[in-house]
Amino acid sequence: MMAEPLPRRLVRKPWGRRDLPGWTGAEAQSEPVGEVWFPDPAGDEADLLVKYLFTSEKLSIQVHPDDRAARASGHRRGKDEAWLVLRADPGAAIGLGLREAVSRGALRAAALDGSIERLIDWRPVRAGDLFYSPAGTVHAIGAGLTVLEIQQNLDLTYRLYDYGRPRELHLDAGIAAADPSPWRAAGSTRAIAPGRDALASGAAFVVERWRDAAGIIGGDGLAPVWVIPLEAGASLDGRPLEPGSVWTMRGQAELAVPPSAELLLAYAGSEIRFAPEPRRSP
Repeated sequence: MMAEPLPRRLVRKPWGRRDLPGWTGAEAQSEPVGEVWFPDPAGDEADLLVKYLFTSEKLSIQVHPDDRAARASGHRRGKDEAWLVLRADPGAAIGLGLREAVSRGALRAAALDGSIERLIDWRPVRAGDLFYSPAGTVHAIGAGLTVLEIQQNLDLTYRLYDYGRPRELHLDAGIAAADPSPWRAAGSTRAIAPGRDALASGAAFVVERWRDAAGIIGGDGLAPVWVIPLEAGASLDGRPLEPGSVWTMRGQAELAVPPSAELLLAYAGSEIRFAPEPRRSP
């Protein structure tokens, strides 16, 4: 078994926050931090990337290309995303998809005149909500949120609208990549085994939640698994997993998550892995 904690990289953003969790080490930062990245040593070859987002303002209305469009422009993969809301101020929202289907021409016109703000489907959110956003979904993260983001490993964003901020827009590429229609949920949370739920599956990657469960994860090959502890108490082959860390694991390992802890697993592909099913922790 090869398991290692990933390095942490703080990314300053004007829309970020200063009131960050202690694990970020950012208390003394003079500039707001918007993102904390956990890049894999495999670089571009890594299938997934895990981030935390901290917002004090709305992020741009944007879209990401799918695998086909990304590869056509020289990238390895597209960019599906999943967001788990960890903290939400009153009134916080995420824009996900459009309120109604429109033509690409109408989407471009709305981006140019600002009416895209009213066209996007703003959804009130609270801690614990999870959304899977396929590539092509027009979306925006609102203000007052702390979000755990699991995404396909591609740093490519097409901004369609940025509330008048002086940043570049990418209308041609963004309109071409967009699915100008309402968002469709990939599926609801479903139980896999006692203490183990699939929060997202059937698309580019799987996200599982474990609580009060233990079992063998991984396989004989080197397909990586991202291990994301949300609360203290879980362990991987006896090594403690602390919140605010992200681990990658290759091979097989014993994962134990007591009732007092919560942990996410993420891995590329559409199918649930890891048989036999995990057993309840004592």
